[in-house]
Amino acid sequence: MMKRVSATNGVLGLLCLMYFITYLDRVNLATAGTVMMHDLGMSKTEFGLMLSAFAYPYAIFQVIGGSVGDKFGARRTLMICGIIWAIATVLTGLVGGLLSLFLARVLLGFGEGATFPTATRAMQNWTAPGKRGFAQGITHAFARFGNAVAPPIVAFLIYHFGWRVSFFVLGGASFVWVVIWYLYFRDDPSDHPNITQAELQTLPAPRKVGVRQSVPWGALTRRMLPVSITYFCYGWTLWLFLGWLPTFFKESYGLDLKNSALFASGVFFAGVVGDTVGGVASDKIGHVTGNVKLARLSVIVIGFLGAAASLTGVFFTRDLTYVALLLSSGFFFAELVIGPIWSVPMDIAPKYAGTASGLMNTGSALAAIVSPIVFGFIVDRTGSWTLPFIGSIGLCLLGAALAFTMHPEREFVDPPVEPTGRVASVPAGE
Repeated sequence: MMKRVSATNGVLGLLCLMYFITYLDRVNLATAGTVMMHDLGMSKTEFGLMLSAFAYPYAIFQVIGGSVGDKFGARRTLMICGIIWAIATVLTGLVGGLLSLFLARVLLGFGEGATFPTATRAMQNWTAPGKRGFAQGITHAFARFGNAVAPPIVAFLIYHFGWRVSFFVLGGASFVWVVIWYLYFRDDPSDHPNITQAELQTLPAPRKVGVRQSVPWGALTRRMLPVSITYFCYGWTLWLFLGWLPTFFKESYGLDLKNSALFASGVFFAGVVGDTVGGVASDKIGHVTGNVKLARLSVIVIGFLGAAASLTGVFFTRDLTYVALLLSSGFFFAELVIGPIWSVPMDIAPKYAGTASGLMNTGSALAAIVSPIVFGFIVDRTGSWTLPFIGSIGLCLLGAALAFTMHPEREFVDPPVEPTGRVASVPAGE
């Protein structure tokens, strides 16, 4: 007889599925890129602009969406987000030119902007403090799994049905997730029909939906700024991989759509492992040492340095196998960063977990605007497909250094309120 899935694992499983689907919908354009550039008459620079269109509203709605998730709860917020990103994905299959494609991608960014910060709010209520790294690592591992399977899935759909149908199918999958999420999830774990008392005892006290909360924006933003800048360094490399990897293998090595998708998929699978290992390792170090700063920073720094070293190797070989292995290694190390760094907002500001993680993820969202355009521009101007990796190497080294400016061991405390009703200013490190 099969053991029933616990409520906490069920919620984590649904969040994993959401991360998987959102990244399928996010990177499907990269796999379809070569065919769409031909059909719609786009240059590589223009296609880079289409890739980055997603990131403009995505960046704006990180903080707004995180705040909305904190206020109204993850159940309703993610339901609305899911409906929007599903519609945007379907509309992408209906575009007829650059403007309509740009607008569809903007709508996708609008829909997905609040998803990860709001998911962090859900995890704050549904995850035991000692398992935060694992929860963040495994959900992002499913995001990378989405990256990994998107190229072969989309390539298969394009080959048999055309690129437009591929967007219709993936949009339909998003609608299915929305229905399941709303029926299953509850913002307060104690309201879930399948929750056990043993599970509730391991969870932190949840923040009730609808409770008035005045966010100390200035103090919280200053406190999260070092985390946001560090995450920008990671995001630059992430969005370079997500936006251009299938096209990199196809154009730089003359592979067909099927084989370029398979090589890209192999690199992304390395990220699945990196996400899981990074989260588990961070939690293990924290459990053994009791030092949350060591637990987070040690894994983050190793990830950045390992990624920089791996990507440097790309400049010393043209062999396809070696390049694929180096890129896989680079992506593995980069993804070690994810589990611990997404735990940092939960460590620093558990009361404002959605807002704090939105502030952090703004760094990656800003990188998503610039990185794809810079890559396409450099390739158009120089013809080199490896030259853009120099920026990633430099930012990985910078990220390793900036990681030491984060302080997950210091929990954010609401600044005192002056008699006038204004929030008193506090140092950024407090």
